[in-house]
Order: sequence, then C-alpha cells, then structure tokens
Amino acid sequence: MRVILTEDVYKHGVAGEVVSVSDGFARNWLIPKRMAIPASKANLDQVTDLRAKAQQNRSAYNDKVNAAARQINGVELVFGVKAGNNNKLYGSITSQMIKDEILKKTGLDINRRRISDRTIRELGRYDVPVRMGDVSPVVHVLVMREDEVNAYLNAKNAPAETAEAAPAEAAPAENQAENAAEAAPAQTE
Repeated sequence: MRVILTEDVYKHGVAGEVVSVSDGFARNWLIPKRMAIPASKANLDQVTDLRAKAQQNRSAYNDKVNAAARQINGVELVFGVKAGNNNKLYGSITSQMIKDEILKKTGLDINRRRISDRTIRELGRYDVPVRMGDVSPVVHVLVMREDEVNAYLNAKNAPAETAEAAPAEAAPAENQAENAAEAAPAQTE
C-alpha cells in the first residue's frame, strides 16, 4: 500500500514522502496513529505544504546531529575493569556502557544502537565509531585494570608544572643513591 508519511518513521522515510509499506502496517499502525495518510489523488495534491515543512525539519535535524557529532568526536572514555593475566576481561564493555559514559561526559543521550555493535573483551585502546547519519564521530575507549585507572587519571589531570617538577625532584634522589653506593665500597676497604 502506498501512503504519505505525516511524521518521520524510522527505517521507512521522513514526513512528506510517499512510500510503499505492507497493507497491515499501514492499516493497523501508521494510519490509526496519524503517522501516515493513504496516497490518494486528493491527498497527493495537499502534500506540497507537508513536503516543505519536512524539508525544514530535515535540515534542522541534520544541524542538530552534526552539532552532536562534533561534540562527541574524540571524547576519551576510560573503563576500569577486572581482567585475567591474559588481558581478557571478566565480562565485556558493551554499547550500553559506552552510551552511559558518553551521557556522563558530554550530557548527550545517544541511542545505543548507533554505537558499534562490537563488544570489547580485552584490555587496550579502541576507536569506536558512532553512526549518526552522514557523519560518524569516533570515541576513544581505554580499557584498563581497576587499580590502574586512578593512577592514569591522576597523571592525565596533573598540571604540566608538577610533571616537570617530578623529574627534577627524582634526580637528587638518584644522585644520593649513587653517592651512597660509591661510599659503601670505600668503607669496606
């Protein structure tokens, strides 16, 4: 059956499009919920306004999607998990877990089905694509052991000044150790 969509219908089309769907889907779902109207000659003549509105809605939607994609692209997500000696996880990192972490970090609620279907089952760094229409931003996922996460986050968040100061402080300690090692053989003779 040919119908004119009055709303965007996932995997079928956008408002204003004339699409062919099964008779039962049209009669039992689309038409009663006012998501579509039958594609009669009279309705086709009236659909021009609907198509103009659909084009505006589509461009606004694409702008929102592109803005969200720019916000998500390059975000680093760190997961602390339990793993065996062979770096295999006790469990896995799922798309739902990635979705929840993106929501925490950016405030964007993304459908988990848009995130790569591949589950992560080993420690390491992964680039996970997020399918968002024409663009596919990449989220960087870092999976490490639970006890290593705090040290990693502290080292990453530490200001550059403390990172430069730490080697300078370590050098005198190394010199003291070398001086003590040189002095020890002198005492034995």
